[in-house]
Amino acid sequence: MSADLPLSSTERTTLRRHRDRGRTERADLDAVLEAGLVCHLGVVIDGTPVVLPTGYGRIGDTLYLHGSSANQSILAAAGRPVCVTITLLDGLVCARAVFNHSMNYRSAVIFGAARMVTDEDEKLAALRAITNHLVPDRWEHARTPTRKELAATAVLAVPLAEASVKARSGAPKDEPEDYESGAWAGVLPAALSFGRAEPDPALTPGIEVPEHISALAGQVRGAPPLP
Repeated sequence: MSADLPLSSTERTTLRRHRDRGRTERADLDAVLEAGLVCHLGVVIDGTPVVLPTGYGRIGDTLYLHGSSANQSILAAAGRPVCVTITLLDGLVCARAVFNHSMNYRSAVIFGAARMVTDEDEKLAALRAITNHLVPDRWEHARTPTRKELAATAVLAVPLAEASVKARSGAPKDEPEDYESGAWAGVLPAALSFGRAEPDPALTPGIEVPEHISALAGQVRGAPPLP
């Protein structure tokens, strides 16, 4: 799917409320996936909905999720319809009336049939994408998985063909009669930022913090685009 193409429009991706907050371009989905770190995998197990938070990575039009090969949710999702969500909190919106309080956010909802990755080359590529999405260049600076570790790790592939993106930004929206109430209103911006790296106490003396780690200190991940 090209970033220049619109997102799919299906019954499941059609917004019912606040349609004005919908984003229709594939580039909008890519931006949320790039900025986020944690997704939530929704799957039905024996008639009960279960939601699993996990890291993810993307290669082209495929989203990859990972977990233990003994994880019930991962195993149950293989070959079945799933829902994956990513949410970025950009701010808390304080209105003059409690009813009009809100959040500034960007979110993506992805529907599709999950596929268990069994090909070793694809599995390694997926784990590399997940690792480097969380910590850029980390795969190239750490030991790669052994066959035993690969066997203990399950990877799911979810197509990005059916997805919706929704976002809110800007100031509170109050009722006309509330603007003269005297109550404060505004936005408390929010973003994920990284602190200074904390070395492992068991680290061999003399090993310095690598540049790909130190570069993250003070970095704000997923900051919303400028208006």
